[in-house]
Amino acid sequence: MQVALTLEQESRLKQLASAKGTDVGRLVYDAALHLLDDDAHFREAVRQGLAEADLGKFIEEAEMDARFERLLRG
Repeated sequence: MQVALTLEQESRLKQLASAKGTDVGRLVYDAALHLLDDDAHFREAVRQGLAEADLGKFIEEAEMDARFERLLRG
């Protein structure tokens, strides 16, 4: 797989990799794995939420707002 980046983006990746003590390839590889993992967790949470909704399990709006606020702070 190839990804086209601007010179500025490549430079920024090199700087970040250097600061983290790794190389650009490893940095991008780890970032891609992190993205895939986050996506899998999100999709599972959505599936779980839909299954609960199908069973009629809902929470009140105030509780949802409180949970959202905790997520934003967290």
